[in-house]
This record gives sequence, C-alpha cells and structure tokens, in this order.
Amino acid sequence: MFVPLETIKESLPDFFILFQPKDVVSGDFYWEHKKNGKVVFALADCTGHGVPGAFMSIIGYNLLNNIVKDKGFTTPSIILDELSKEITETLNPNSDGRKVKDGMDIAICAYNPVTKILEFAGAHNAMYHVRKGELKEYKSDKQPIGKTIMHDAAFKFTNSLINIESGDLIYLFTDGYADAIGGPKRTKFFYPPFRKLLCEISTLPLDQQQKKLDETINEWLGERDQVDDIAVMGVRF
Repeated sequence: MFVPLETIKESLPDFFILFQPKDVVSGDFYWEHKKNGKVVFALADCTGHGVPGAFMSIIGYNLLNNIVKDKGFTTPSIILDELSKEITETLNPNSDGRKVKDGMDIAICAYNPVTKILEFAGAHNAMYHVRKGELKEYKSDKQPIGKTIMHDAAFKFTNSLINIESGDLIYLFTDGYADAIGGPKRTKFFYPPFRKLLCEISTLPLDQQQKKLDETINEWLGERDQVDDIAVMGVRF
C-alpha cells in the first residue's frame, strides 16, 4: 500500500524510513507525493495497531491521495484541515452528531526545492529540525485528525515555515519509539533520550542513522514485545 521507497527517493534523494510494525500489519504509515513543485511527505499514527490500525491507515492514505493528488492542496495545514473533515465524514456521525472516536496523529511537510522553504503542520505529532548538531522542535497542534468526540469545524491547523539550509535534517516520527518499554527498569525510552540520540547520529550518513536507531531500540526492548508500531523518517537536504 505504501509509496515505494524508490519513488520517494526520486524526490527526496537522501532519506530513510525506520518502519517496525508491532504486528504483521501496521497502524503507522508513511506517504509522499510531488505536486505543484513541492514535495509533500507525511508520517501518521492511526488509532490502534494490527488490523484496526491498518484499516485506518488505508483510509488515511487514500484520503491524502485525494486531497493532494486530485484536489491539488499542498499547504500542510490545509491538507490537515481537509483530512480531518473527510475522516470525520467517512466515519459517519451518530444521530446526535457525535463522532466515532477513531482517527490519527500525523506530521506533514511540504518542501519547495526552488525557494528552499519547508512548511510543516502536525496533528499531535511534532517535527524535529537539526542544523549543525542543534535540534529545534516544531510542536504540533494538540488536535488529532478525526479522533475527537465532537468535531470542531471551526478549528484550523497551524502552518510553520522554515528556511532550509544545505545539510539540514528533518525528522518525523510516531510515538512508538519514545514509548517503547524496555531497559533495565522496564520504562519508556522517552523523548529526551530520543532527541539526544538524533543529535548524536545527525552527522552520520542516513543509512547508518537508520541502522543506529534500529539497533538502539531493539537493544532497549531486549526480549520484550513491542507495545506499539515504531516509525521514524529522516530527510537531509
């Protein structure tokens, strides 16, 4: 179902995706498409994992295709506004107007290689921007896609603009890495060590970064089972 990695590499030559589902199928998914001179890419975490999560992934993936490929929207905040509206409509309200509590958290970027401007918007999922070893977090709106009990039609997602310099790194991720339970005290990995790890490996080629992330989280898990899907996407410009 996912965009072939070879297709993504045509638009984002220096990237990696660490993708480690909890089960055979995944509630996390990645997506990319080039439209109107922009490279639009996203990483999402759907409600649940396994078959229920995979079902939501299919819905989200197809809706992104419709919103960007067919309708031509390329501004991340507008894409999320449309996605939230369409997810809500797809999951049909009950007779009292209340919504089925399913949806997704998602981070989405749009990069213009001519202007070197990257746009970002997030629904509960943040983005990390690393420049010369220094990490800056771009926070998301604390509003999921669809997953609210009552849909707030007036809410609009926030769009951030970043001037990209050569060598800059962008990381998108779901919560599975930081929430992985393991280590000597059987705790979560947590976000501060995750950010520290990204800074430490940021000078490495991206294939080696992927390998290091993979080795670190699997060492942390040890013999324990994953509690959630794990996905991290890195892009160097």
